[in-house]
Amino acid sequence: MNYGIALVALALVAPAVVGCGQSEKPYEPKPAYSGDKRPTMPAVPPLPNKPKKDGDAYTIWGASHDLNSVVHGDDFKDKQDVKITGYIVATNYETLCADKMKPAPGEICVPECAVHEGGKADPDGCKAPVPTFWIADDKAGDVKSAMRVMGWASNFAALYDVAKAVDKETDDAKKDAVEVMDKFFSVKIPVPLPIKGVKVKVTGSYGFNYSRSTAARQSDPFMGIMTYQSIEYVEKPTERAMLPGMKK
Repeated sequence: MNYGIALVALALVAPAVVGCGQSEKPYEPKPAYSGDKRPTMPAVPPLPNKPKKDGDAYTIWGASHDLNSVVHGDDFKDKQDVKITGYIVATNYETLCADKMKPAPGEICVPECAVHEGGKADPDGCKAPVPTFWIADDKAGDVKSAMRVMGWASNFAALYDVAKAVDKETDDAKKDAVEVMDKFFSVKIPVPLPIKGVKVKVTGSYGFNYSRSTAARQSDPFMGIMTYQSIEYVEKPTERAMLPGMKK
């Protein structure tokens, strides 16, 4: 027998035999955080406790909430009789723009070039927006938390004609019965004209987009836009809205 080979083989086997006889150290799990301080978590924000409905009509908060809801977003689809109630907090026809021909970005006003009787075209370069008023749940709210109502008049000349027709009616009891149809939108222009501070209930279609106007498409991805069909004055105005420059 070759003793050299035998010694080499014994040397290789011996460590393996000894290793098999040793016991492995058991695994000791350790927590991810072993310090004395515990992490602090922010408090859960309180959910707004606001009503979604005011009688048979949505509140501004309720309508905008459901419009942005995955569950209720389709509740307004293809409906022309959605009712939303709120206070008128702003209009774009009671103040003249700084620029006589167009509003500045973010300015809520009527350019002087658009204030005239119907049947007369705006002058070249006149960039007038669509007559609009904003409604909010809070009477003291602003346009940031308000919803636009559009589609109740196609231009400011139509409002001019309504104001003149109401002024010509000598019987005060009949002034609110004056009817003027918008020639382009085929809707009855509200009388009295919407004015800041009164509560109204508007019926129409509600969604993210407004496209009744022949002007550029408009949208509001948060508050949505109400496209007008009719209006009810929950609170009757104590004075009448007039375009700037018109005499009461």
